[in-house]
Amino acid sequence: MQLQLGGKTAFISGSSQGIGFAIASALAAEGVQVVLNGRHPSRVDAAVDRIRRQSPNSNPRGIVADFGRPDDVARLLDRLDETDILVNNVGEFGLAAFESIDDDLWAHYFDVNVMSGVRLSRHLLGPMLERGWGRIIFVSSESGVNVPADMVHYGVTKAAMLALGNGLAKRTRGTAVTVNSIVGGPTFSEGVAEALGSLAAAQSIPPESMKTAVIGQNATTLLQRFIAPAEIAHLVAYLASPLAAATNGAAVRADGGVLTSML
Repeated sequence: MQLQLGGKTAFISGSSQGIGFAIASALAAEGVQVVLNGRHPSRVDAAVDRIRRQSPNSNPRGIVADFGRPDDVARLLDRLDETDILVNNVGEFGLAAFESIDDDLWAHYFDVNVMSGVRLSRHLLGPMLERGWGRIIFVSSESGVNVPADMVHYGVTKAAMLALGNGLAKRTRGTAVTVNSIVGGPTFSEGVAEALGSLAAAQSIPPESMKTAVIGQNATTLLQRFIAPAEIAHLVAYLASPLAAATNGAAVRADGGVLTSML
């Protein structure tokens, strides 16, 4: 299937590794000129080099910025040229008891996971509407629908992302601009791999055993395994394409069957 994305430009926040990199890779393979982002210059440079090797004609570039630092975000926005596709992917997660999360940490999670999408969308949605075409995609999580007790702070921010995407979509009425969200399930990104590796080391068990044990605790998963980042990326690429013009204001699941309700 040809996604008709050649010549488009995309910015993907938090894309030096994990799901974000997989999204950048999938879009670049479709002829999109991708702009990658991360906090660490060396990782961003390495990610850009990987995309260039995989898709030589994609003309990738990178912008280093930490979405927890407003000054970094302001500099990033100044460097963003005309952008057809915005993927709000950047996010932080971590296990923590609700009582242990103080106001500063709540504010940090909101700044990175929610306000990143607010600031980028505020900067780019208007020009998309003026040009008459555009895509904004939020990479949310099933944790925003079924909030985990040990990650309330994370789940609340992912729920806010879904609300933000839903509200922004209503601003696109009658245009060729769409705003949608991905409801992802347990995905084996580098961050998850590192976290599970640490847990495995602490319990003196092989990392693969820990991986199997963790996904086995999720009784509702129909996939019965972790989702690969590329599987999220394929759905993002479709929603970014002209072929998905009839999908707007939606929260589209790629959760592996973790969520059990019909809608």
